[in-house]
Amino acid sequence: MKNFLDLIKEKVVVFDGATGSNFQTYGLTPDDFGGKDLEGCNEYLCISKPDAVKRLHTSFLQAGADVIETNTFGSASIVLNEYNIAQMDYELSKKAAEIAKECAREFSTGAKPRFVAGSVGPTTKLPSLGHISFDDMTESFYRQMSGLMDGGVDLLCIETCQDLLQMKCALAAARRLFREKRTKLPVIASVTVESMGTMLMGSEISSALTTLEPYDIIDIIGMNCATGPKEMEENIRYLCQNSPKPVFCMPNAGIPENVGGHAHYHLSPEEMKKWMSHFVGDLGVGLVGGCCGTHAGHITKLNEISEQYSPKRTDWEYTPSVSSIYSSVPMVMTPAPLMVGERCNANGSKKFKQLLEKDDYDSMINMAKEQIKEGAHVLDVCVAYVGRDEKKDMEEVMKRFNTAVSIPLVIDSTEVDVIEVALKNCAGKAIINSINFEEGTKKADKILELAKTYGAAVIALSIDEEGQAYSLEKKVSIAKRIRDHAVNVHNFREEDLIFDALTFPLGSGQEDLRDSGINTINAIREIKRIMPKAKTILGLSNCSFGLSPHIRHVLNSVFLYYAVEAGLDMAIVHASKIMPLHKIDEKGKELCRQLIFDERKFEEVAA
Repeated sequence: MKNFLDLIKEKVVVFDGATGSNFQTYGLTPDDFGGKDLEGCNEYLCISKPDAVKRLHTSFLQAGADVIETNTFGSASIVLNEYNIAQMDYELSKKAAEIAKECAREFSTGAKPRFVAGSVGPTTKLPSLGHISFDDMTESFYRQMSGLMDGGVDLLCIETCQDLLQMKCALAAARRLFREKRTKLPVIASVTVESMGTMLMGSEISSALTTLEPYDIIDIIGMNCATGPKEMEENIRYLCQNSPKPVFCMPNAGIPENVGGHAHYHLSPEEMKKWMSHFVGDLGVGLVGGCCGTHAGHITKLNEISEQYSPKRTDWEYTPSVSSIYSSVPMVMTPAPLMVGERCNANGSKKFKQLLEKDDYDSMINMAKEQIKEGAHVLDVCVAYVGRDEKKDMEEVMKRFNTAVSIPLVIDSTEVDVIEVALKNCAGKAIINSINFEEGTKKADKILELAKTYGAAVIALSIDEEGQAYSLEKKVSIAKRIRDHAVNVHNFREEDLIFDALTFPLGSGQEDLRDSGINTINAIREIKRIMPKAKTILGLSNCSFGLSPHIRHVLNSVFLYYAVEAGLDMAIVHASKIMPLHKIDEKGKELCRQLIFDERKFEEVAA
């Protein structure tokens, strides 16, 4: 039988239609569901009325579906608990997979192989709203997926995602399962965008793509449910123009209308074909199917589309970005740099530290929002403070920032367990600050593994076993060593690595730091030359440490200008304190330039 991922390169793949709305037409009684207490639990039909499930699968296979989904949309323990059968999650998932596989085998031929997708729904909980913990949701998905995999599904379809943190839980479960089984199934990650144009939690489609795109276990990205194809058009267009992975689309048969107390879906099979022909032929969707309200008639028409069109090119060049739960921000800004707000840091901001001491989270959120108004594109968050529980503080802050802060977050900690708890409470694609090789690769390995698990980018500092790098050669060689290790050992992408060549106080009077400014600027230029996909960043204010506030602002601004000229992509700064060069007097600019490039005018004279 053909491999599923090979099939999607050869043809437009057709999935099946709705499960629940079709079961509603079967005249099923409470007894068919296994009793009044289980009425409405479609998943239990795999035990109480398997013939109904087989009838549904067969209708779609006869209509020409290449893929049928298991009757497991709600087979996770979180959902089954509402029927007091949470303990049956694995059994029901495995049974559903076996039934679907049996049906698929009956229709599969060499010319037209049929596949079974394990349906993994969103459950009834939104982790971003605190309904459930990341670990508890992940465990529930893991048990469900274990049953599906043991039952023989060919791929997993994680669908109808309403909260990006839901999807991250499901992906963490799949990643764990694949590692334990020592095999990987193809994975579809499909989000649901409501009629107002965003996901239920307010996520834009750009945020969803940015968050999901780094996961190498995802093979296909798409949308399903909530609306008909008309309402999906612009978001599907965005995915087709920006996703480097094939695009999946499974719309409802229109937005449901209440007719006589029942949901009525008005979109006819012919209208569905018209819309989906546009999505496939004009936009480039490669996998199609139907969600709520669609029946075998709709799938017959989708099969006609599959016979008329061939897959379009989908290897688009994606712009590496980071995201909050709401929106996406490209990691390379025009004009540069991307500004990382530095004030939500207990080590660098006295005010933030005082708010942390008082557990004044509302005021911390206000500090974050102030930085957004001042021009920050991304926000650095550090709660490390002697005498407090950093892990607990990070969890509390991240839970609130996740939904209250509109821009992406940089998780700033040296502790692996603190970084992980932050990632478990961040729905978007975060940046981890940071890794280095001060202790060799051991600690960096743990953080890079977290980045892979939770889909994060990583800042890497030019520090190794000998300490901080001061010379140009050392800065670059450490950066290259980290890049090679991350890419070759962890299969990490170069474009998700952000190198900090380090900058040191230029006004300290230390002789060994006099050339540190020019070394840093040259290192940025060289890193960008030898690692063109990687990004660069600086903790800018370090260059002016120890100077008066006004002089600090001037030196920071001039240093930033030359760093950007050398290729700097990002800067950790107090955005409102950066001054345009035309507002700095010529003498001030020249003095700063001489300091940065070590163009000394006076030699030290011995007394």
